[in-house]
Amino acid sequence: MEKFKEGHTGKNFVVEEPKFEFKKPVFKKSLDLPKASEVPVAKEYLEKRKLNPEKFYFAHKFKEWTNTQKQTFDTIGRDESRIIIPMYDTESNLIGFQGRALGPNPVKYITVMLDDDAPKIYGLDQVDSSKPIYIVEGPFDSTFAQNSVAMCGSDIDIRSFGWSDYIYVFDNEPRNREIVNRISKTINRGDKVIIWPTSIEQKDINDMVLTGLNIMDVLKSNTYSGLEAKIKFNNWKKI
Repeated sequence: MEKFKEGHTGKNFVVEEPKFEFKKPVFKKSLDLPKASEVPVAKEYLEKRKLNPEKFYFAHKFKEWTNTQKQTFDTIGRDESRIIIPMYDTESNLIGFQGRALGPNPVKYITVMLDDDAPKIYGLDQVDSSKPIYIVEGPFDSTFAQNSVAMCGSDIDIRSFGWSDYIYVFDNEPRNREIVNRISKTINRGDKVIIWPTSIEQKDINDMVLTGLNIMDVLKSNTYSGLEAKIKFNNWKKI
């Protein structure tokens, strides 16, 4: 009996103590905020830019609210209101958000990741990997491009997602050295990229839409890769 208590059931047989492992329950985070469509100043701002206010939220005190989600700001003085752009993963879990300033502000976007290991990408919950995926510069622009995602403040190796067909869409700023360099690198590694026609003057998709352009027609007719992309790119850049 003593041997059994000690875990011995035979001459050289030891019964290990059972181990019980319980996974900590994970609860989906949600945004306890009003929709932008319910706040007149936010609704007016978004609708003027032909954006759907139902897709976004609004925080009257951005810093104070952000700290309830994740301790981010040491002080909340000079707080301000911002439009909240939610970011979800492929399982529709809230992984972060961006706060977009309404008025003139040197910091237009503030990105807060609730999951530090999650990619800073907007639109993962809506993209269909069986179709061409457009990778644009910002969340607002991505709402106008079919089957698109937006990079939110970081360069990520898109190849890690296993997507078979994707096209990079950078802003139309041929005099911006950073953008020119990023397009050059994209072409050199063999990826598809949009090279904007020189007849288009607007710098981003949202501005193009406001002038009446059919953005999907523009994207589909100006997708390039390889040598053709290099030729178009050299004609487009101004530096």
